[in-house]
Amino acid sequence: MNKIHARSEKAAFAAGCFWGVESVFRGIKGVIDTTVGYTGGKTKNPIYKQVCTDKTGHAEAVEVEYDSSIISYEKLLDVFWSIHNPTTPNRQGPDVGTQYRSAIFFHNEEQERIAQESRKKLEESGKYSRPIVTEIVTAKEFYRAEEYHQRYFEKQGGNQACHVPDSDYTK
Repeated sequence: MNKIHARSEKAAFAAGCFWGVESVFRGIKGVIDTTVGYTGGKTKNPIYKQVCTDKTGHAEAVEVEYDSSIISYEKLLDVFWSIHNPTTPNRQGPDVGTQYRSAIFFHNEEQERIAQESRKKLEESGKYSRPIVTEIVTAKEFYRAEEYHQRYFEKQGGNQACHVPDSDYTK
């Protein structure tokens, strides 16, 4: 996965527990690398225990490096929407707190535009009876999580304990 790609871009998503989210994105063709970490808050260099206090403002997030000649940002958004419930504020499955909120952290105006259009299309689809609460905000400092969180499921032999609903991307 460490090949140099001429069309390498970054995306960042929060969709609940970052272990499951990372696992799904790592399996997508065109994804070069993933990093789990914390972003969207006010605390500098947070650690997991701080983020879990619900006082840092950070979300558990996944930074995705992808080859845009193989997979588009739109397709990454399709994956994002399919692996969590974007209508539950500060909650995914059994995980509760602001660190588990649904958020898209855009890196440029094009990503912002595409994310807004994608959310609008999903809202208009009627898939959900409740409003979509996903934040679409400017990507700020991304703090890499502790090493034991990186590729967690791979290290644990694939034991996927996080709540990630079944989708075409998780099968």
